[in-house]
This record gives sequence, C-alpha cells and structure tokens, in this order.
Amino acid sequence: MLELKLEGGRRWLSDGAVRIPIAEFGECRGRHQGSVFLLASGPSAGEFPLSRYADWPVVAMNGSIVRCADQRVTPFFYLCDDPGFVRDRPDLACLGARSASHLAMSLNCFQALHQHDPTVLPQCASVLLLERVNRQNGMAVLSDRSYAWSIRNDPDLICGFSLLHRKTNRIGFSCDMSKGYFGGRTIPYAATQLACHLGFSQVFIVGMDLSKSIGRFYETGAAALPSSLDEDFDDYILPSFRIVAEKVAPRHPLRLFNLSQGSRLPASVVPKVELTELDALLAAEMAVTDGKHLRAGA
Repeated sequence: MLELKLEGGRRWLSDGAVRIPIAEFGECRGRHQGSVFLLASGPSAGEFPLSRYADWPVVAMNGSIVRCADQRVTPFFYLCDDPGFVRDRPDLACLGARSASHLAMSLNCFQALHQHDPTVLPQCASVLLLERVNRQNGMAVLSDRSYAWSIRNDPDLICGFSLLHRKTNRIGFSCDMSKGYFGGRTIPYAATQLACHLGFSQVFIVGMDLSKSIGRFYETGAAALPSSLDEDFDDYILPSFRIVAEKVAPRHPLRLFNLSQGSRLPASVVPKVELTELDALLAAEMAVTDGKHLRAGA
C-alpha cells in the first residue's frame, strides 16, 4: 500500500519499494500570471477547439484528459480527487498522470493509481498532494461549524458561516492550496482554487455544463459513470461559485468565465463568453504584455 511519509522535512509517497517525492503547493504559489483554461468533462468540451489555444496553460481533470490527447495538447496540470474514477477508468487516470507537466491527486487516488500500475507515479516529474481543508488522515479535525469560525480572519480561506445551517459551513474557497481546498462537489471548483493559488488572473472554464442528463463528452450508454450533479447543484455547487463571485473576486485579481453557453450555472454567477469574446480577452491580455506570452511551466 502506498503511504504518505515524512522524512528529512519532506513528504514522500512510498510502498517500501519506491519513494516518490511530493512537491509542496507553497513552492508554486503566485508564480504564474495571465490566463489559464480549466478543462472539465461536459459535452461542450468535446466541441471546443482546444488545440487553437495550446499556447495557454490547460488544467485537465478526470476524463477531460481525452480531449487533450485528441487535440495534442500537453496539460499543465492534471487533477483528480475521486478514487472511484481512478478505479473505474484507470486508463484515463494513467493517461493524465503520464502526459501532464504536474500531477495533483488526493492520497486515495494515488493509492488506487499505484495499485493499478506501479510504474506510473515514479515516472512523473512533479507530484502534488491534493488535501481538503480541515482534514487529517482523511478525517475532519473540527466540526464544519467550528472550522468555519476558526478561519474567519484568515485572508487565504474564505468560508460561509451559519449557526443554523450546517451546509453553509462546508462551502468556501481557498486561495492557498497548501492550507487545503474546498470540494464544492465538482472537480472544476478545485481547479478554480488551484488557478487562484498559482496566480492566474483570467480563468476560462471549458466543459462545465453541470447537467447529469447530458453526461460527459467521452462516454455514452452503459459505459457512463454515475454522477451526483443534480443532487449537489443547489446545495453545494451553485453556492460555491457564488462565493467566488461575491467574496473572492472583489479581494483578488481573479476573473472567471464560462465557455459553456448551455451551462446550468447562471451567467450572473460566472459570465458566459463566446469564442469571439474569448479571443478578444486573450488579445487584450497580449496587448498589455506587449505580445510576450510564455506557456506556464515552459
């Protein structure tokens, strides 16, 4: 079993036979700027001309790595915090781990991936550990309400608080991934927090359709994995992105855009843009930097 070890002040993943060093999120905080694409798995991702924007960094997650492979785009980051996905679609998890410049997974995802193929992780150039806020060894340290109250003065952790409603205390946003991240019940929300942590100021989300009925672009029929989007949308997903719009964006140089015109997420929460608007926003960024654009991670 792959386990998390602390040796010489550094963290490692080890099963006794291999030692995989963990890069710390604190080392990459604020080191990037400009625009980034977050690639989710909704059907609209299958229609997006990703290769046209290959000069910008792309964060892939779960099965959206298929689009990167089809479009010959090397993802800057590959994210996964669902061990069920790794167990059910190990081929895609391995593809993401092997092709991305940086791999970020939860410990149970690393364990599932390593169990499937022990050769993958030792070959990764950069491995980071995704950890939820208020968790130690997978268990909550404080109650949701107590944790929400404890971070009320922390500028890096923006959280709801309620004495009456338990769910409110589970919803928040982390600007510092070394302190953990809030799940939001959808992986694009973790990717949004990562983008903020890295220093990107203009975030374009692709394939965030958020509809269980239309599924994912890379799977159909009986092969489709179950989804809880409908159950989680009103209670977790929508309130999480509202925190970005109402509490994060006013404090940080973070502009979030949704490239899915049919997304369930209202444009009043995350503005929706067409390709022509996307091109104009990127052109404006290039003009500010005098055309000097370097791919993140290059």
